[in-house]
Amino acid sequence: MPLAAYSLGMTHPFTPKLDSFGTVEIHYAELNDYENNCYVIVDTVTGSALIVDAADAAPYVLRLLDVANDAALAADRPEIQPVGILTTHKHPDHWQALGEVRDDLGVPTLAGAADAAEIPVPTDRPLVHGDEVHVGDLRLGVIGLRGHTDGSVALSVVSSDAAPRLITGDSLFPGGIGNTWDDPARYEQLLTDVVERVFRRFPDSTVFYPGHGLPSTLGKERGFLNRWRLLGGLEAANPALDAYSPEG
Repeated sequence: MPLAAYSLGMTHPFTPKLDSFGTVEIHYAELNDYENNCYVIVDTVTGSALIVDAADAAPYVLRLLDVANDAALAADRPEIQPVGILTTHKHPDHWQALGEVRDDLGVPTLAGAADAAEIPVPTDRPLVHGDEVHVGDLRLGVIGLRGHTDGSVALSVVSSDAAPRLITGDSLFPGGIGNTWDDPARYEQLLTDVVERVFRRFPDSTVFYPGHGLPSTLGKERGFLNRWRLLGGLEAANPALDAYSPEG
């Protein structure tokens, strides 16, 4: 059925975008008027692809795969072979199309272990901080970011000849961390994880892609970390302690 035949509840056009670097392509698009993003991470050497957040409108998710496949065929590369669907966290707006897409593709599902029980589609591979997800020759790092939910996970995509990319779900946005519903302990936990596991581990050139809306870079956001602390009722810290530290 043509895509135009679906009534998908989005008032603006479905507009896939592409970030291409090294042997990686990240195809992404908003799926609804809540600006829920879906990502398709492609290893261009093998054609293997991971879907991140089948958030809504299965036809759009599948169309995004078609867009990735069209790009592969146009470049005379291997056709796209989906290897899994990863859900960044348990909130329904991030898995509304998960069951339909999983059934269509017949691939395994992945999610943070602490959130998996509350995602109605069974999770084939529960993830914890420090895990790796293999997508062809790519090794994607799993970053646990607790606070928005207990099992929220981000992904790192690192290439030797380009700035790192992160898929951050609803844990990190341009302008601040994710919603913690006025819970001071959750706010402190999420900000601590974001600082220790993201800002101190990755350089300013790192591009991050959130669960809703537009991407940003860590360099644009790093200077606001103390503002984010103060907004959460926390004490400011020495900015030097927030610097990128490749040694860990």
